[in-house]
Amino acid sequence: MSNYTIKNLKDIDDVAAGRAPGVEARMGRAAIESEQVGVSYFSYSPNTRAPYGHKHEVQEEAYIVVAGSGRMKLDDDIHDVKQWDVIRVAPTVTRGFEAGPDGLQLIAVGGPRPEEGDGDIVPGWWED
Repeated sequence: MSNYTIKNLKDIDDVAAGRAPGVEARMGRAAIESEQVGVSYFSYSPNTRAPYGHKHEVQEEAYIVVAGSGRMKLDDDIHDVKQWDVIRVAPTVTRGFEAGPDGLQLIAVGGPRPEEGDGDIVPGWWED
Protein backbone atom coordinates (compact mmCIF):
# COMPACT_ATOMS: atom_id res chain seq x y z
CA MET A 1 0.00 0.00 0.00
CA SER A 2 1.21 3.49 -0.86
CA ASN A 3 1.80 6.17 1.76
CA TYR A 4 -0.93 8.30 0.17
CA THR A 5 -4.06 8.01 -1.96
CA ILE A 6 -5.78 10.50 -4.25
CA LYS A 7 -9.38 9.72 -5.13
CA ASN A 8 -12.27 11.86 -6.37
CA LEU A 9 -15.30 11.20 -4.14
CA LYS A 10 -17.63 11.52 -7.15
CA ASP A 11 -15.78 8.60 -8.84
CA ILE A 12 -16.69 6.25 -5.97
CA ASP A 13 -19.81 4.07 -6.43
CA ASP A 14 -23.07 5.52 -5.12
CA VAL A 15 -24.10 2.98 -2.46
CA ALA A 16 -27.55 4.58 -2.09
CA ALA A 17 -28.42 4.20 -5.80
CA GLY A 18 -31.82 2.54 -6.07
CA ARG A 19 -32.11 2.09 -2.28
CA ALA A 20 -32.85 5.63 -1.14
CA PRO A 21 -34.60 7.85 -3.72
CA GLY A 22 -33.14 11.36 -3.80
CA VAL A 23 -30.05 10.36 -1.79
CA GLU A 24 -26.50 9.90 -3.09
CA ALA A 25 -23.89 8.29 -0.81
CA ARG A 26 -20.25 7.75 -1.75
CA MET A 27 -18.20 6.11 1.02
CA GLY A 28 -14.49 6.82 0.74
CA ARG A 29 -12.80 4.79 3.52
CA ALA A 30 -12.05 1.68 1.41
CA ALA A 31 -11.48 3.67 -1.78
CA ILE A 32 -8.65 5.67 -0.19
CA GLU A 33 -7.31 2.58 1.63
CA SER A 34 -7.59 4.31 4.99
CA GLU A 35 -6.95 2.57 8.27
CA GLN A 36 -7.91 5.42 10.59
CA VAL A 37 -10.34 7.81 8.91
CA GLY A 38 -13.40 7.62 6.70
CA VAL A 39 -14.39 10.43 4.33
CA SER A 40 -17.69 10.25 2.48
CA TYR A 41 -19.96 12.42 0.32
CA PHE A 42 -23.73 12.63 0.71
CA SER A 43 -26.20 14.55 -1.44
CA TYR A 44 -29.92 14.94 -0.82
CA SER A 45 -32.29 16.21 -3.51
CA PRO A 46 -34.47 19.19 -2.56
CA ASN A 47 -36.89 18.43 0.29
CA THR A 48 -35.66 14.84 0.62
CA ARG A 49 -35.38 13.17 4.01
CA ALA A 50 -33.22 10.12 4.57
CA PRO A 51 -35.49 7.06 4.83
CA TYR A 52 -33.60 5.90 7.95
CA GLY A 53 -31.36 7.10 10.73
CA HIS A 54 -28.11 5.52 11.81
CA LYS A 55 -25.78 5.32 14.80
CA HIS A 56 -22.51 3.64 15.74
CA GLU A 57 -20.97 1.68 18.59
CA VAL A 58 -17.54 3.37 18.66
CA GLN A 59 -17.10 5.64 15.63
CA GLU A 60 -17.39 9.37 16.20
CA GLU A 61 -18.34 11.39 13.09
CA ALA A 62 -18.34 14.99 11.92
CA TYR A 63 -20.44 16.34 9.05
CA ILE A 64 -19.64 19.46 7.03
CA VAL A 65 -22.44 21.08 5.02
CA VAL A 66 -20.74 22.09 1.74
CA ALA A 67 -23.83 23.22 -0.17
CA GLY A 68 -27.52 23.85 0.44
CA SER A 69 -29.31 23.68 3.76
CA GLY A 70 -31.78 21.55 5.66
CA ARG A 71 -32.32 19.93 9.02
CA MET A 72 -30.53 17.27 11.03
CA LYS A 73 -32.19 15.10 13.64
CA LEU A 74 -29.93 14.06 16.54
CA ASP A 75 -31.78 11.60 18.78
CA ASP A 76 -34.95 13.61 19.59
CA ASP A 77 -33.57 17.06 18.69
CA ILE A 78 -33.98 18.69 15.26
CA HIS A 79 -31.56 21.43 14.16
CA ASP A 80 -31.41 23.68 11.11
CA VAL A 81 -28.11 23.33 9.21
CA LYS A 82 -26.61 25.53 6.49
CA GLN A 83 -23.51 25.78 4.33
CA TRP A 84 -20.22 25.46 6.28
CA ASP A 85 -21.84 24.22 9.49
CA VAL A 86 -19.81 21.45 11.13
CA ILE A 87 -21.70 18.98 13.30
CA ARG A 88 -19.82 16.52 15.54
CA VAL A 89 -21.81 13.47 16.58
CA ALA A 90 -20.93 11.00 19.34
CA PRO A 91 -21.17 7.35 18.26
CA THR A 92 -24.42 6.35 19.99
CA VAL A 93 -26.48 9.35 18.84
CA THR A 94 -29.00 8.36 16.15
CA ARG A 95 -28.79 10.84 13.28
CA GLY A 96 -30.39 11.68 9.94
CA PHE A 97 -30.72 14.53 7.45
CA GLU A 98 -33.49 16.31 5.57
CA ALA A 99 -32.69 18.65 2.68
CA GLY A 100 -34.24 22.06 2.29
CA PRO A 101 -35.60 23.51 -0.97
CA ASP A 102 -32.09 23.86 -2.50
CA GLY A 103 -30.93 20.34 -1.57
CA LEU A 104 -28.16 19.43 0.84
CA GLN A 105 -24.58 18.26 0.22
CA LEU A 106 -22.36 16.98 3.02
CA ILE A 107 -18.91 15.61 3.65
CA ALA A 108 -18.80 13.10 6.51
CA VAL A 109 -15.58 12.32 8.36
CA GLY A 110 -15.42 9.30 10.65
CA GLY A 111 -12.76 8.13 13.04
CA PRO A 112 -11.43 4.62 13.55
CA ARG A 113 -13.95 1.79 13.63
CA PRO A 114 -13.88 -1.99 13.88
CA GLU A 115 -12.88 -3.71 10.64
CA GLU A 116 -16.35 -5.24 10.30
CA GLY A 117 -17.97 -1.83 10.77
CA ASP A 118 -20.11 -0.65 13.64
CA GLY A 119 -23.02 1.20 12.05
CA ASP A 120 -26.64 0.38 12.81
CA ILE A 121 -29.42 1.48 10.43
CA VAL A 122 -32.65 2.60 12.13
CA PRO A 123 -35.51 2.35 9.57
CA GLY A 124 -38.52 4.66 9.92
CA TRP A 125 -36.78 6.61 12.65
CA TRP A 126 -37.68 10.14 11.51
CA GLU A 127 -41.35 10.24 10.60
CA ASP A 128 -43.84 13.07 10.91
